[in-house]
Amino acid sequence: MEKIIIICGTNRIDSVSYKIATIYQEILDGLGVSSELLDLTELPADFAFSALYEKAGMNKDFNHFRKVMLSSQKFVFIVPEYNGSFPGVLKTFIDGLQYPDSFTNKKCALVGVSSGIQGAGMALSHLTDIFNYCGMHVLAQKPKLSHINQHFQDGSIVNELYTQLLTDQAEKLIAF
Repeated sequence: MEKIIIICGTNRIDSVSYKIATIYQEILDGLGVSSELLDLTELPADFAFSALYEKAGMNKDFNHFRKVMLSSQKFVFIVPEYNGSFPGVLKTFIDGLQYPDSFTNKKCALVGVSSGIQGAGMALSHLTDIFNYCGMHVLAQKPKLSHINQHFQDGSIVNELYTQLLTDQAEKLIAF
């Protein structure tokens, strides 16, 4: 099985989403699958202006992200809820990738993270629509980790159901 790419969907430093992404990576490792974590905090600060549209391929620092996404077949997006949807940096990241080859006939899983009750459900819906438009197949099981601050302590998920949902999704993504 080839490597699964995990994308932390925010560029917020020390985010819960990043910590969830590392936990997901541990789950995949426990299932015998290698993975790579793409952290949007590592995006070039000016990539929205130096790597998109007519400047596609010109930002050598962003090209690493483009290459990883283009050459991979399966992804996990850890998606925090920002203002009822997902972070703008994630949309800009997607817009900077090679279209349609970064997405067409590839597969992904989505995990929602929020401090509120909806678990980023709207964010996952919006992102599913975008990926479907781009030709990517989205795994139907989408854990929504609501009230994350109540279920996450000292770098660990303390809600056994959340851990089980992530593990079940990872197993399904591997078989997908």
